[in-house]
Amino acid sequence: MVLQLKTGNGGDFLPRNGRWNFNNKTLIRPCHVEKWAVVNFSARCDVRSLIQNFIRCGNIKGVKIDDPFDIFEECNMRGTAPNVRVDEMFEQVRTKLPGAPHFLLCLLPERKNSDIYGPWKHKCLADFGIVTQCLAPSRVNDQYLTNLLLKINAKLGGMNSLLQVEDAPSIPLISRVPTIILGMDVSHGSPGQADHPSIAAIIFCLNFSRQWPLISKYRASVHSQSAKLEMIDSLFKPKVTADGPVDEGIIKELLVDFYSSSGKKKPDHVIIFSESQFSQVLNNELDEIMAAYKFLDENWNPKFTVIVAQKNHHTKFFIQNDPNNVPPSTVIDNKVCHPRNYDFYMCSHNGAIGTTRPTHYHVLLDQIGFTPDDLQELVHSLSYVYQRSTTAISVVAPICYAHLAATQVGQFMKFDDYQSDTSSSQGGHSSGGGAPVPELPRLHEKVRSSMFFC
Repeated sequence: MVLQLKTGNGGDFLPRNGRWNFNNKTLIRPCHVEKWAVVNFSARCDVRSLIQNFIRCGNIKGVKIDDPFDIFEECNMRGTAPNVRVDEMFEQVRTKLPGAPHFLLCLLPERKNSDIYGPWKHKCLADFGIVTQCLAPSRVNDQYLTNLLLKINAKLGGMNSLLQVEDAPSIPLISRVPTIILGMDVSHGSPGQADHPSIAAIIFCLNFSRQWPLISKYRASVHSQSAKLEMIDSLFKPKVTADGPVDEGIIKELLVDFYSSSGKKKPDHVIIFSESQFSQVLNNELDEIMAAYKFLDENWNPKFTVIVAQKNHHTKFFIQNDPNNVPPSTVIDNKVCHPRNYDFYMCSHNGAIGTTRPTHYHVLLDQIGFTPDDLQELVHSLSYVYQRSTTAISVVAPICYAHLAATQVGQFMKFDDYQSDTSSSQGGHSSGGGAPVPELPRLHEKVRSSMFFC
């Protein structure tokens, strides 16, 4: 399988060994970084030099970056509670800027597990609707800044690269039919935190809506649910109100967004990627998704394709008499596959260290009617549209994005404080008849449809 990528200024190139770079190339749809500022939570670095290099790298990649409004430095706040530090920083921003910024670059003092990260993301994304990018500036070079720009460009609505089949458009059974591609994932609390809610995320590909027929643009919907619950239980949530029955589930939210942003088109095809158990996907999650469709329109009969991706298995492949890993884009769909079920192995990425482990894809349902080659080509393509990376990834982008969204929103706040506050002040929802589950803060409407999780 060979895929061709497109970059800015009409540039085309073929990835080699599942890798590519943006050396001497510009992003295909660069954003404009304007009305932005820098906040520094006591990180030790030359902030002005970092900003100059950031602007310089952006110009090289085609991203126009204005000079920041201001640089906000934290003073003598070490040892203070993280939420207090965030509130103090936002008070500086609010009082000194002429209006709400469109983007904030946040410098964190710790490279990993900074306790500022969760409260900061919560404040930006839920309270004010400001796109933000965090970094820990220990070793900043041009490659680091380029990777940072890939994330920022995607968050602000741009696009880094594009598959040739998206631009043609020539994706079988998708390019000319209204299609939703869903990626689903559930993030749980750390070991020893059995009472912490799990976070369920659904990623929705904007195939036929805002920028048809791309499979590179996504938005997310994230909800909390009972601790350690693997199944997403908020896909369809019917409720009786004074005005009649309503659905407060995730799928309805995505369908309404699709309908309103696509010129009132309804998706005829639904492709679902999940990492859940087979019976759980077919007997529970798919039934709820179908129920959400029927709740909106009883005559709506889309076709479904359901695929489960497995990474935790012990199957590996080797080339006879060759010490190297199998090359990227390797597909195995016979001999070692199930004799009756529809499954295949795909190694889409380049394993630089150790032995490459392929992803095992199980096609549980295919009402759309893909040929094996067309479906494998789609899965392969979805491994090349991950906007954070310049390599093919080991599993399709919708699942990776769903994991990112669930993990990031789950860090909005410390749940040990959050549970007691929200259950008493805001109320919660019960999941499966258990104890009330605290509701997550709703994302601000300014960032709700963005790739904030990228």
